Amino acid sequence: MATQHSTPPMDFSTKKQLHIAVFPWLAYGHIVPFLRVSQFLAQKGHRIYYISTAKNISRLPKLPPNLSSNISFVPLSLPHVDGLPPGVESTSELPIQKVPFLKKAYDMLQTQLADFFKRSPQIKVIIHDFCPYWLPPVAVQFGISLVYFSILSASTIAFCSCPSDMLDKKRVSPEDFTVVPVWMDYPNNIAFKLHEIAGHQECEDTITDLERHETLLLNCKIMAMRTCYELEPEALRVLTRIHQKPIVPLGLLPPSLSSIQDTRDENWEALKKWLDTKQEMSAFYVALGSEVNLSHELMHELAYGIEKSELPFIWVVRKPPLVEQQSAENMIPPGFEERVSNRGLVLRGWAPQLKILAHSSIGGFLTHCGWSSVIESLGVGKPLILFPIGSSDLGLVARLMHGKKVGLEIERNNVDGSFTSDSVAMCIKRVMVDPDGEQFRANARVMKEIFGNIQLSDNYLNEFTRKLEII
Repeated sequence: MATQHSTPPMDFSTKKQLHIAVFPWLAYGHIVPFLRVSQFLAQKGHRIYYISTAKNISRLPKLPPNLSSNISFVPLSLPHVDGLPPGVESTSELPIQKVPFLKKAYDMLQTQLADFFKRSPQIKVIIHDFCPYWLPPVAVQFGISLVYFSILSASTIAFCSCPSDMLDKKRVSPEDFTVVPVWMDYPNNIAFKLHEIAGHQECEDTITDLERHETLLLNCKIMAMRTCYELEPEALRVLTRIHQKPIVPLGLLPPSLSSIQDTRDENWEALKKWLDTKQEMSAFYVALGSEVNLSHELMHELAYGIEKSELPFIWVVRKPPLVEQQSAENMIPPGFEERVSNRGLVLRGWAPQLKILAHSSIGGFLTHCGWSSVIESLGVGKPLILFPIGSSDLGLVARLMHGKKVGLEIERNNVDGSFTSDSVAMCIKRVMVDPDGEQFRANARVMKEIFGNIQLSDNYLNEFTRKLEII
């Protein structure tokens, strides 16, 4: 059971500069939203100490000159752990089965973090992620208050939460996680499928993600998350009721389109030229994230489905981590690229995702359902072809978006996750062109006013800043 530690109250009787540590999990989808929040707080005049490993810090985008004096990067040395390949410091460099070794190494950062706090008595707040379950007693030792920032949706957090009066009825079996929890007392379909639970268990350490989350939620002063009331009012209401502490949405933190339009990129110029030849909303974009590792069999089935759709597309294929190049080349069926060359592009490696999604010829996004990717797509009004693969909350995001009718989930076997190329093609065509898919397209255009609204997100960040300053 999670242990509650006695933490000092946050007492800022007058508005003054706060010294705030920021400590994300070692995944790019975490470190970037944490940097976005850090930059906003720095703009408000607060002093930020962004803590991560040296390699992850080096991957971050360059700070605007006006913020560099208020944000310091604090590199920690990731300890060696047997089973973790040398030089690996993020989830994007690992297959899912090896993520537990990264968690073990992350947990061993406790001593270095405590040493930093000892040298930095001015720090009184730390904004942390789901992983450092060991942080509460460290925070008590140095008089630091915990602010838990989850990059996940409120629906995901509500699904993972458990009211205190139900702790004796905790979910244990995989089947327990395939039904909507009773405390989510509003119409919804938020639950895992059986194959998703099995996939997630592959990246669990001896301390489960749920145990980490529960410990930190119990001990934090504020629970913040990447969502807004305009999208998830019911889930936020549930969280406020069952946890009896400030539940603070930070907005969706959408990326700024203006920031991508000012940069010139030769690769993008070639892509744009290709996209410009396509009719408006006629092509779809396929990207499965940097950490997804499908078997060759399923990758081929996906490819055949994309081919059967007979629609123009751009597919970004990334070599799985720690996989031999020859094996990576076989991920695409022989002859596939030649057969679709008149209407499809297969890109290997990185691609300017937001630029592609924002182009007028893109009409849909076949996505692994990472929350950041969903936000980018709906931020430019593009509907979703939902294909949750991998671990974490991807299946829950797919159910949320399916329920909001901004996308359609590819039909899969609930037990083993298998699917057919016909189900892939059917889903693509329904979202993209079929008359009965117009509701998805129309709803995605409406959602642009929420997901792409930077001012709305900034209003939430302003309220979060105020709570840090006055609680």
